[in-house]
Amino acid sequence: MKDSAKYAKIVEWSEEDQCYVGSAPGLILGGCHGDDEKQVFEELCQIVEEAIELYRKDNKPLPPATSGHDLANSLQNIA
Repeated sequence: MKDSAKYAKIVEWSEEDQCYVGSAPGLILGGCHGDDEKQVFEELCQIVEEAIELYRKDNKPLPPATSGHDLANSLQNIA
């Protein structure tokens, strides 16, 4: 499994911006946006890969995973 699969990738419609907005909470601040949902997701996946490369280049540990079972466990620990 690629490290990028450990991070939730969210693409949602923004009424305020009138476009799709992509984000990866816990890994990157900001994200990407556009008119095509699929293209925004593909761009977001690339941004996540690049963010992980930067963490490695800077010899920094990756943030805690935010996808699937890992996210559920994290949320339980907060409550």
